[in-house]
Amino acid sequence: MGFADQRFDVNLSILFTELPLLERPAAAAAAGFTAVELWWPWTDTPTPGRSELDALKKALDDAGTRLVGLNFYAGQLPGPDRGALSVPGEESDRFRANVEVAADFAASTGCTALNALYGNRVEGADPEAQDALALENLVLAARAADRVGAVLLVEALNRPESPLYPLVSAPAAIEVVDRVNAATGLGNARFLLDIYHLSMNGEDVSGVIAAYADRTGHVQIADNPGRGAPGTGSLPLEQLLDELRAAGYDGRVGLEYKPGDRPSAEAFDWLPAPARAAN
Repeated sequence: MGFADQRFDVNLSILFTELPLLERPAAAAAAGFTAVELWWPWTDTPTPGRSELDALKKALDDAGTRLVGLNFYAGQLPGPDRGALSVPGEESDRFRANVEVAADFAASTGCTALNALYGNRVEGADPEAQDALALENLVLAARAADRVGAVLLVEALNRPESPLYPLVSAPAAIEVVDRVNAATGLGNARFLLDIYHLSMNGEDVSGVIAAYADRTGHVQIADNPGRGAPGTGSLPLEQLLDELRAAGYDGRVGLEYKPGDRPSAEAFDWLPAPARAAN
């Protein structure tokens, strides 16, 4: 087993960001990758114009890269925001306006995983009211995802870097997954298992894998400390991915790490070139 047996994709919102958005798919392809994922690329609008959507689809197609993961609108990310769907008022409205746009774009690119970041707690807002709003919006998102044959992902982040985000453990995210599936009856809400975030929270990553591999819809990795490439920290990433495989997970593994001080194209030395193309 090992890295060579995994199905990797590159997150173009954290790698190759030295390039304009429309040049990143070709750069990933030049590095040997055929699958990519993205945070919502248009941080200032949940509803970009048709020309912008078409231009990104063309860049993906021209590069021969398949989009395998996409975030719904999540506010300023990177930045202070961690999602919009539980934030009362304008941000919740923007998330709702984005749901069908993101789902339709996913359908046009063959993307079958849509990530809905929960959003931060807001000063002065009742947490229970935020959670009720979140469930309402996640139900809308799950139905839109189901319409285009996609799963809805719910992600746990880490408390040190996202202190206002309420889902900072695997069980907390799984609880939301279960709540959404119970509300829709669709069963398409899944856990996004990000090994870096779990390790930053001090969770037993092997234990999380054993408990929740069968409810996991996508995996992301970065080493810890530093959120760098595998081998720059102390996480046994190859072993943990093998554990996921042994537990039955055969989905994608998103490379969501910082390239450090070098160009992104040089940040894949740990992964043999033949192992980079999606299987």
